[in-house]
Amino acid sequence: MPKKPKRPRDSNQLAHLIIGAATGETELPEAQEPEKNPAAVALGRLGGLKGGNARAAKLSKEKRAAIAKKAALTRWKKKN
Repeated sequence: MPKKPKRPRDSNQLAHLIIGAATGETELPEAQEPEKNPAAVALGRLGGLKGGNARAAKLSKEKRAAIAKKAALTRWKKKN
């Protein structure tokens, strides 16, 4: 998620920035997307791909059914 651009704290400077952007004299600062470490992204994805299947294999059939029932009741409760 990109970070918000810094805006002036002084109300007069902020007003000057907004008026300049409205008239086309200046542009509002763009939000910068932070660079991600490719190794960390790959590691996180690897764990995410394993997670659900590994958890489901570890649980008993009764426990999985109980979790599914609880989730369904929660979803139905939200609709009312």
